[in-house]
Amino acid sequence: MSNTLGQGEHTYRVVENWAKLPDGWEFMDVGAVAVDSKDRVYVFCRGDHPMIVFDAEGNFIKSWGEGIFKRAHGIHIDKDDHLYCTDDGDHTVRKCTTDGKILMTLGVPGKPAPFLSGEPFHRCTHTALSPKGEIYVSDGYGNACVHKYTPDGKLIKSWGEPGTDPGQFNIVHNIVTDKDGWVYVADRENHRVQVFDGNGRYETQWNNLHRPCGLYCACGAPNQKPTFIIGELGPSLSVNLKYKNLGPRLSIVDAQGKLIARLGGEEGPGLQTGRFLAPHGLAMDSKGSIYVGEVSYAQWSQIYGEQPMPRPLRSLQKLVRLQ
Repeated sequence: MSNTLGQGEHTYRVVENWAKLPDGWEFMDVGAVAVDSKDRVYVFCRGDHPMIVFDAEGNFIKSWGEGIFKRAHGIHIDKDDHLYCTDDGDHTVRKCTTDGKILMTLGVPGKPAPFLSGEPFHRCTHTALSPKGEIYVSDGYGNACVHKYTPDGKLIKSWGEPGTDPGQFNIVHNIVTDKDGWVYVADRENHRVQVFDGNGRYETQWNNLHRPCGLYCACGAPNQKPTFIIGELGPSLSVNLKYKNLGPRLSIVDAQGKLIARLGGEEGPGLQTGRFLAPHGLAMDSKGSIYVGEVSYAQWSQIYGEQPMPRPLRSLQKLVRLQ
């Protein structure tokens, strides 16, 4: 299997065993990844050490979050290197420093809103910020909506409901914004990304996707249009589990949702170099390398049935862009 993915200017080399974990440690499922202004990498995972921090070469720096987070799902980092950590097991979003100091908590720890009530939160999934610092929260597994907050945590509005029409959701799984304030929502089980203005007005949707799960906006220079990386899950049914060309994969699209490149997915899931199991969280560093967090442990039995699981199971990959 080749260790390169993509084509043209979007060709990447897979770095094997990039992260150097301390002896005996495992990531388990990696819900999300973020990169700060110094290219330090924050891996938000479901093992014993929820937040594990590395330098750009993959050397271990520190961990934090032990005893705080129940189920790592989403992470967003702002221009001041504050981390917004979404815990769908605890129904909260915590704003933290890079050392793990909690600055603000949205939601009530351990107390979900009523199922599909539209009230925050019931298994929230991710966050994004507007150009003014307003906080968007995708919510999630037990809700079908997006919530908008002031920078200091006051609820402004919510939108969305279950369904397939524009503005409705079927697992609202991830959310990003661009520098102009547009809001992009991974509507996973409707196989689309929906685009809204900053107040939740539906604008358009991107199709030609399969269970979009991870979402990352590469904004580029101020005068450049953004591109987006979308992590897509593979089939979930036994009847189509071995279909080709459905993922799991990464898709790169332009600001109108037009496909630019696809990374992997032709042959289905796998542990071989250049293949994925379940791309769930995405981030990019200053050099254009892509970090892919995968919920491999959660997906193993769905993909491989009762086949023994290798330990540790790969759940983080680094893709270096070839110039």
